Amino acid sequence: MLTAVVLFILGFVLLIFGGNWFVDGATGIAKRYHIPELLIGATVVSIGTTLPEVMVSATSAAKGIGDIAYGNAIGSIICNTSLIAALTVAIKPAGVNKKELIKPVLFFFTAAAFYAATAYITGYFSRVTGIILLLIFIIYITMTVREALSSAASGTEEKKEAEDETPKGFKDSLLFDIGRIVVGAALITVGANFLVDNGTIIATALGVPTSVIALTFVALGTSLPELVTAITSLAKGHGALSLGNVIGANLFNLVLVSGVSMTIQPFHIPVEKTIAGMNASLVVDTPVMLGVMLLLTIPAIIKGKLYRAQGIILLAAYFGYVVFQFLL
Repeated sequence: MLTAVVLFILGFVLLIFGGNWFVDGATGIAKRYHIPELLIGATVVSIGTTLPEVMVSATSAAKGIGDIAYGNAIGSIICNTSLIAALTVAIKPAGVNKKELIKPVLFFFTAAAFYAATAYITGYFSRVTGIILLLIFIIYITMTVREALSSAASGTEEKKEAEDETPKGFKDSLLFDIGRIVVGAALITVGANFLVDNGTIIATALGVPTSVIALTFVALGTSLPELVTAITSLAKGHGALSLGNVIGANLFNLVLVSGVSMTIQPFHIPVEKTIAGMNASLVVDTPVMLGVMLLLTIPAIIKGKLYRAQGIILLAAYFGYVVFQFLL
């Protein structure tokens, strides 16, 4: 148990350093190519911080542990939205660019509608379902990369002028920014694995059920990269990067994490808990996932800004959700 606790703490330290370097590298590239921070947050940063979920869910699916593969993806979305995004909004609400927000939000709810329909109608996630989700991921990334390239092309002349006036050095180079992203992602992945593996060991030793471990401990553990990135972004004044990262990570949890898991090994929705004879996953988990995302994104799209009240309500929702998981 002592070893598990030490490795758990080490994982947190690695996440702090990894998150700091990842954010610095991503924002460096965004400024270099005049790409909006929200766009960078919704692609590069989101993929990097979603790697732990991909690895954990894929491994769980391959081992036939569908409860963890399912709970990790859904739990991470709930955690990302009602804990991580909620913290940044409650601490420092900010304005957002509605145009940049619309695409990832539309993709998320399109994928969520397909995901929920499959869950409620069949209760089973087949390999075909996984492939469809992965196709949605490919379409989104393709569209986003094209947008990024167009943005970069339009700023080429300004970039060249800036490069002519700025002294060159390794720390000012594109290679250095890429290096920070790669090293940061590696530290985030290793740190998250330490936290998940050892956090699960600690939780199991305390007698916590598998479904609760997946929806809370594992979900929180694999979402710590997003939490560290969000806090680091907020501290550095990059609030748009934080919001883009959370929304992008949520989309990737649905289409990439779940898609990879289902494609590797199809599985049924866990039925470890019931409410009035109905599957608790369908009565609570899926509705909460959709509800918190609606609460976070709809006001932002309509008003173009976030409000502290949103963050407080989302934090209360997360607290209630966690209490429900342990008390039911």
